[in-house]
Amino acid sequence: MRILVSGLGGAMGREVAKLALSGYRGAELAGGVSPRGCDAFGVPCAADYARAVTDADCVVDFSHHSATMELLRFVKENHLPLVLATTGQTEEVKAAVLATATEIPLFFSANCSLGVALLIELAKKTAAAMPDAEIEIMEKHHDRMVDAPSGTALAIAEAIREVRPEAALRMGRSGHGRRAPNEIGIHAVRMGNIVGEHEVMIGTASQTVTLKHEAHSRALFAEGALAAAQFLQGKSAGLYGMESMIAL
Repeated sequence: MRILVSGLGGAMGREVAKLALSGYRGAELAGGVSPRGCDAFGVPCAADYARAVTDADCVVDFSHHSATMELLRFVKENHLPLVLATTGQTEEVKAAVLATATEIPLFFSANCSLGVALLIELAKKTAAAMPDAEIEIMEKHHDRMVDAPSGTALAIAEAIREVRPEAALRMGRSGHGRRAPNEIGIHAVRMGNIVGEHEVMIGTASQTVTLKHEAHSRALFAEGALAAAQFLQGKSAGLYGMESMIAL
């Protein structure tokens, strides 16, 4: 399974490259795309998609959401499966992702961690089982992360809204006034070198269920991305996510 890494010059791209070079999940590193350069791995490295290698079985993207439209054009033109692990896309770009998934197998996840996928499913089931409970989501990341709340926190909230369609999201909490009914609070912390922590509290006046996932190393996201690339092999066109892998 030959992997082209989009964003190979970044921290996560390098993690994927190291795993692919070790043969994780049967992967081989075919090349990379990065405007900042990525020659350290001994594979072809292009500054843009127009010059990227196309002899690959899957593209794994850990670049930047601003490059997503160009990336989508590249994978469509070359009929390449895509693992899209970049977050922060606008609604317009997300619509383009959905359209692209009608032409190629496309794996799109805000977080390529199996543990986070399980957290999301458990949060959804717990919220459904406790319809009167209040819900708060807390996420922590390193001080270099630019988007808040995290894509994972939003994914957790949206999954809960599948069973609580009336719920409204509240980003942070300040000022005076009581908590509104059917509110899902989301809180972000940015400091130090925290890899990633997500905690969901679902509670009533008599009991609270707390679900938490903590990432110890960025390698777990690279592992999940390569597992997703392996999952896409032989799949028909369509949109896939971590829940697809859990259902196997």
